[in-house]
Amino acid sequence: MLLAVLIANSEGNILVERFNGVPGEERLHWRSFLVKLGADNLQGVKNEELLVACHKSVYIVYTVLGHVSIYLVGKDEYDELALSEAIFVVTSAIKDVCGKPPTERLFLDKYGRICLCIDEIVWKGLLENTDKDRIKRLIRLKPPTEF
Repeated sequence: MLLAVLIANSEGNILVERFNGVPGEERLHWRSFLVKLGADNLQGVKNEELLVACHKSVYIVYTVLGHVSIYLVGKDEYDELALSEAIFVVTSAIKDVCGKPPTERLFLDKYGRICLCIDEIVWKGLLENTDKDRIKRLIRLKPPTEF
């Protein structure tokens, strides 16, 4: 299960979070843990260079894209390999929406469309849509042309 998708700015403020199957009382722990993990390890990392961690039998894959940090947390079948594929889909969707790796301002300007993308990619803790064209079509809210 994909437990969490978090996106934070360079100061560690969370811009977007989606938790699945994580009790409310544990979310604060995960927020602070992931932001600290990023602060400790993401300095000097190139855009889209993936880092991997393991904590309490769950896997974490995280990266930098422009001025934002993206974290995916998974367990069971969502190991580091599956999470690296999922984070590629998320980063690609954000770049498509923004037109380039985003600054924090550009990210916030496109916030609504980015949230729609994340919601189409991850649904109830599962990787739902990975096809770039399908995601674009779904966030435009246009019906499919063929079945």
